[in-house]
Amino acid sequence: MAKKDPRIDAYITKAATFAQPILKHLRKVVHAGCPDVEETVKWSMPHFDYKGPMCAMAAFKAHATFGFWKASLVFEGNKVVDEKAMGQFGCLRTVADLPEDKVLIEYVRKAVALNDAGLKVPGRSKPAKKPPLEMPDDFAAALKKNAKAGKTFHEFTPGKQREYVEWVTEAKREETRRQRLATSIEGLAEGKPYHWKYQPK
Repeated sequence: MAKKDPRIDAYITKAATFAQPILKHLRKVVHAGCPDVEETVKWSMPHFDYKGPMCAMAAFKAHATFGFWKASLVFEGNKVVDEKAMGQFGCLRTVADLPEDKVLIEYVRKAVALNDAGLKVPGRSKPAKKPPLEMPDDFAAALKKNAKAGKTFHEFTPGKQREYVEWVTEAKREETRRQRLATSIEGLAEGKPYHWKYQPK
């Protein structure tokens, strides 16, 4: 039989009065669905592991939460509730806010099966790489004329360089473009990043 972590006992005792029965109930349900569960505390919250992370619960001032580590696989992409809170069951204020025990236990068993099979949550697709930065002729010429600005610009990361260039090239009017270019060279000459205009003095 799985051992209970005394730190979770202490966590439940310190929780708000309304949250204590919710946390106790969730703990009981997890043990029912996974007799070999391992209790632990991570990020100051009770977690339940079985061959890796499985689920967790937490209590706050006005609500409690419960969620599965591999939620997208446990629920097969279907939302249980609105997910306005941490976890998948919304803001829990009473035990009645939770699904029936048999439903919760089935979710736990599904999580157990996923970890038994070693299945992982599909990773997020990487954002598409931006094309190489194309330096406009007027920007390049302005940097050559101002050595300090040129030095700062070339020491910046590609991302910071792109911020300046895109700000200038996105101007719709030629006059606006010239003004932005002048402002950019002024800021670069002082060693400032693109957002220097918005930084507190």
